[in-house]
Amino acid sequence: MRSLYEKLWDDHVIERLDDGTCLLGVDRSLVYEATSQPALQALRAAGRHVRRPSACLAMADHLVPTRDRDGMRGGLLRLLEEFGEYCDSSGIERLDLSDRRHGIVHIVGPEQGFTQPGMLIASADSHTSSHGALGALAFGIGSTELSHVLATSTLWQAPSSPMSVTIDGSIERPLSAKDVALACLGAIGAGGGAGHAIEFSGPVVERLGMEGRLTLCNMAVEAGSRCGIVAPDEVTFAWLEGRPMVPAGPMWDAALRYWRTLRSDPGAVFTKKVALDLGHLAPQVTWGTSPDQVVPITGRVPSLGDAPDAITAEAWGRALDYMGLEAGTALVDIPIDRVFIGSCTNARLGDLVAAAEVVRGRHLAPDVSGMVVPGSGLVKEAAEAAGLDRIFVEAGFEWRDAGCSMCFASRHDYVDVGQRCASTSNRNFENRQGPGARTHLMSPAMAAAAGVAGHLVDVREVVS
Repeated sequence: MRSLYEKLWDDHVIERLDDGTCLLGVDRSLVYEATSQPALQALRAAGRHVRRPSACLAMADHLVPTRDRDGMRGGLLRLLEEFGEYCDSSGIERLDLSDRRHGIVHIVGPEQGFTQPGMLIASADSHTSSHGALGALAFGIGSTELSHVLATSTLWQAPSSPMSVTIDGSIERPLSAKDVALACLGAIGAGGGAGHAIEFSGPVVERLGMEGRLTLCNMAVEAGSRCGIVAPDEVTFAWLEGRPMVPAGPMWDAALRYWRTLRSDPGAVFTKKVALDLGHLAPQVTWGTSPDQVVPITGRVPSLGDAPDAITAEAWGRALDYMGLEAGTALVDIPIDRVFIGSCTNARLGDLVAAAEVVRGRHLAPDVSGMVVPGSGLVKEAAEAAGLDRIFVEAGFEWRDAGCSMCFASRHDYVDVGQRCASTSNRNFENRQGPGARTHLMSPAMAAAAGVAGHLVDVREVVS
C-alpha cells in the first residue's frame, strides 16, 4: 500500500542508491530571471545545452516592474535581455513581458496546462510546491540543481516521508483557502512538515476549487515540507480540460485514465498524520515574522508566557520587537499603512473577485495606500473584462501589471521601513517586503477590509 507521494516518486525513479538517494526523471521545469539565470549561465560556461527545451517554460516575474515597464534602464534591462537571449538560443519557450500570457510562473504554469497530474516539476523557487495542487510532484531546487536538470532532465534527491493532513469541517465566504492554509500552519508549525511531503485531504480540501488548492499547496513549504499534494479528482480534470498545453482527443482520454489512478491506496502508511477540524474557523492573520505565528482576527497578540517552550518564547520575543507589537494587543487594534493584493499565493481571478467584493463602493482609509497586482496577463484581462480594475481604482488602489511585485520586494514595489502591510503573500519574514517592513499575512478579502478600515479587522463585520 503506497501513498500518492510514494507512487509519484516511484514512477520517476531511474536509479536508487543504497542510502535511498534516487536519480529522478524530471518532466518539466519553470524558468525565470532571478535564480534561474545563474543556472543558464553555468550551462553556457560549461559548453552544455538544454537537453529538452520543450520541457521548459520561461518568463521574467520576480524582478520586473509592475508599472512603467517602458522606462526600464540599466542593469535590470540588461539582465532581462540576457535572460531572453539565453532562453531563445536554447529553444526554451519564453513568454515575453508583451505576451498576454506572461505572469508569475506558479500561476501561468497551471493556467496554461503546462502543469499536469503525475508529473515531476522542479524549479528554482520554493513555492514550486503550488503545482502539487494538480496532483503533481513539485518542489523547489537550487540554481546548481537546476543546471543539472536543464542539462540532463534528471535530478538526484533523497525521498521525503509521506505526511497526511486531513481537514474536516466546512468554510463559507468570506473565509477562503488562505485562512485554511494559515490555520494549518498555526497547528503544524513552521517545522512541522520538515522532512515530509504533505498530502492534503478531507472535506474542506475536496470542496476547494483549484485556485484554493493552489493556495494551500503554495503555503505547504512554509511548514518546512518538501512539497504539498492534493489527489487529482473531477475538480482537477474539469479545470484542466481545454487548456492550451493539455492533451486533447484520444490523448486526453489516455491521460485521464492515468490521472484517475493517482491517489493514496487505502491503508497507505503515513509517517505523520495531522487531523484538523476547521468547522468554526475565523479569519486568520499573522502577528509575527513566521507564517505559523498566526491567530484568529478575534484574538490577541500572544504573551511570551503562552509559548510552549523557551526556544519558541525567544522567537516570539524577537518577532514582537521587530513587529513593534505589545503582547496582549487585540489584532483589531493594529493599524496598517499598506495593502498588497497579489503574489503566487493569491493573485488569481477568484482572489481579485473576493477583494473587489469588499471594497466595492468603499475607499481606502486615509493614509493607507494599496496595490493590486494580478498574477498573469490573462488574469488581468479577465478582471478588467469584469470591471474589477475600476472597482479597485475607485477605491484608491493602484492597478498594476502582472509580476511578483511586493511579495519579493522588487526594486519598485516595497514597504518602507517601519510601515505595516496587510499582505496576501506567503511570507512575513523580517525584511521580506523591504528593509524593516512589517508584514501581516491574510486572505485577499481580509487585506481589502483592512485597507478600508485602516487597521486589521474581521472582514465578516465589514461585509455583513
